[in-house]
Amino acid sequence: QVQLVESGGGLVQPGGSLRLSCAASGTIGSIYAMGWYRQAPGNQRELVADITSGGNTNYADSVKGRFTVSRDNARGTVYLQMNSLKPEDTAVYYCNANFYSDYISRVAWGQGTQVTVSS
Repeated sequence: QVQLVESGGGLVQPGGSLRLSCAASGTIGSIYAMGWYRQAPGNQRELVADITSGGNTNYADSVKGRFTVSRDNARGTVYLQMNSLKPEDTAVYYCNANFYSDYISRVAWGQGTQVTVSS
């Protein structure tokens, strides 16, 4: 199995930057994709960005050009560099990992980290 722990959230002013980190433990060699989702109050959880073990990335239109996802496969860690933050980026950010266990694709989630963009 895979366990995820996020860090790096906090309060930042509009236009500022934050870097989120997510460290995986367990069978990290079974992970084939990792990513970040977010959920604002009253909204559904939505994909922010994800990255495969081969380095292919995918971004939500709302964050393209501002956020960058990266990954250290050997350490089972995924990062989200967030620049030019806007108040609408305020949400709880969740790390996500897709992995194989017993030949079945499974999903693990972190506990979430709060990001607040406000002056």
